[in-house]
This record gives sequence, C-alpha cells and structure tokens, in this order.
Amino acid sequence: MRVVQIIDSLEIGGAERMAVNYANALSKKIDFSGLVATRAEGLLLDQLDKNVPYLFLNRKKIVDLKSVFLLRKFIKKNKIDVLHAHSSSFFIASLVKITFPKIKIVWHDHYGNRARELKKQHRMLVFLSFFFSKIFAVNHELKKWSELNLNCHKVVFVPNFIIKETNFTLQNTYLKGNQGKRIILLANLKNPKNHFKILKAFFDLKLHKDNWSLHFAGKDYLDSYSEKLKDFIKSNDLNGHVFFYGVISDVDFVLSQCSIGVLASGYEGFPVSLIEYGFSNLAVLSTNSGYCQQIIEDGKTGLLFDPENENELFSQFQKIAQDEELRLILAEKLKDFVIETYSKNNILETVLAEYLKIIR
Repeated sequence: MRVVQIIDSLEIGGAERMAVNYANALSKKIDFSGLVATRAEGLLLDQLDKNVPYLFLNRKKIVDLKSVFLLRKFIKKNKIDVLHAHSSSFFIASLVKITFPKIKIVWHDHYGNRARELKKQHRMLVFLSFFFSKIFAVNHELKKWSELNLNCHKVVFVPNFIIKETNFTLQNTYLKGNQGKRIILLANLKNPKNHFKILKAFFDLKLHKDNWSLHFAGKDYLDSYSEKLKDFIKSNDLNGHVFFYGVISDVDFVLSQCSIGVLASGYEGFPVSLIEYGFSNLAVLSTNSGYCQQIIEDGKTGLLFDPENENELFSQFQKIAQDEELRLILAEKLKDFVIETYSKNNILETVLAEYLKIIR
C-alpha cells in the first residue's frame, strides 16, 4: 500500500500535527508513506521522520496549475494509491484527481465548528466531495454532517492519536513559576480558544496569590485578541504570574513541567491537546464542547465546564487548583484512559482497513 498525506501548512496546529503523525506512523507499516505540504512549511517539518518522503508545493494561488502538476508527478513517480487529504487540502487533491482519475482520495475533516454550519457555507466542499472515496471525521457530529451534506456517504469516525516522546529529545522551553503550581493552556492565541476567560478566572480566583502561574503556549498573532490579554495582565499586575511562550516545538517537555492542563474552546473537532495532557499525566480542566466530553468524564478523568457559564468555570477551576489529591487521581485515570483508547496502533489498524476497502 502506498499513501501520501496532504496538508496545506506545517505550522503548529491539530490537523497539521495529525498529518505528520500519520506520515511517520504509517512509514513503519506500509510500502510507502509520504507527506506533501501545499502552501507553507513550519516547525512541524522538524518532527517529520527522515525516512518519510516529503514534497513542498509552495502553492501561491487558489488554482495553481504548476502545483497541481508537481503533485501529480510525485504521485505517479511513487505509484501512490491513496491521497489522504487533511482539512482544506481537499481542494488541490480534487484537482489532481481530475487530471489523474485512478487516484483515491480520503478526506479527513478536523474542523469542529463545521457541524454548526450550513451546507451552503461549504459549496466548494460539497461539489468536490464527488471525488472523495471516503471521509474520515474526528468526531460524531462531523460524521453526521458529512453524511447529510456531502456527496460521499462512506464516512468513518476516526479519533486522533499522538506519538508520545518519553526521552524529551527536545528541551528548549523552560517554564517560569513554581514546580507543582503551573497551569498551561496549549492553543494558538485566537478565537474560539477563550484564553481571556481562563485568564480572568485565574485572576478573580486569586490563584496567583497562592503561587500558581498561568502559561500560554501557542502562536501569538499580535492582534486585538492578544492585546486584550496583555492589557489585562498589565493592568492587574500579573506580569510575574502569567507567561507567553509563542509556538513551541518541545510540547512533551513543556507539559512535563506542568500540573494542570486547560482547554476552554467554544468549539472543538477532536482536541489533540487533551490527549497530550493525558499522556503527560496532567489534571485537566476542559470545556464540554465538541468531542471533549468523550475524553473527559466529569469528576473521573477531569473536570468539565460550559464555556458560556462563568460560574461553572470558576467553581471547577477552584476545585482543581485547591485539591492536590484530586489532581493526582484525575491525572492517573485520564492517562490510563488515553493510553487504552487512543493508542497509535489501534487507530492505525482502523485506518489501514479503510484504505484497503477503497483500493481493492
């Protein structure tokens, strides 16, 4: 079997990380596993295994025929059976199929908010879905949306997985604050990640006075979203308690320095960060949106809150910060659950079986 993953960018993000994870993991299981980035490279390129064939298209415009034929040449040269197109890369994958009909496309939907959107908001996706042989959806809501709205009805729920490093080959980012008192939110600084709600709750609960520190790791777009956070920190004298690290490549090492992992999004596809928190043995405080409730069982593997309910957020945040024994129990149970449920091998078996169905 010969498969290539396609993603528009290799900047840090959930879909981007999964494209790299699939390319790396499948390279040990099939005849050929490659990766193609269409528009931009990024830090995730450093996490691609050296034995994985890689192509950067440097696509500059929506319909870029040079990129289409460069990808087509790569596919023919390497005798690819399946194009596994993540998120918006379905577009160029479909253009290639028009020029090379025998190729099979699996489209992988990672966009959590799509389940709330109308068919007419995705006209191009609906039209091009005629070219898909199969769809992978990262949660059940997205699976249902594809089944109802797209022109490919072979839709499979496939949860995400991560490849966990235990030897911390990358150790670049040393967190400030006190050991055992660090809270991290691992997400780019943008809507709907709700950094401000977490920041405000952290301040209103006066957690900084109990030596807790709050750490934001993710891309800073230096926009009004970021400015609002920094203004609040400055005006409330939180500079020694709240820290920004930007994009990090040593996620495992960073998480090993924390005690609580937070996720506060208004919507989520499949929250890779929750799996990372679990593998890293963190106690988790999470929004109940999207697939989060399937990973976090409130009071057993973490604490959940409604992102629109400020009082619920405050109550759960206070509970997890004040009770060390609770944190240890939640962290242990979550780690056991994610290892059992989201192990790489179990999910790859499902994916390989689905690939086989469409190339036979």
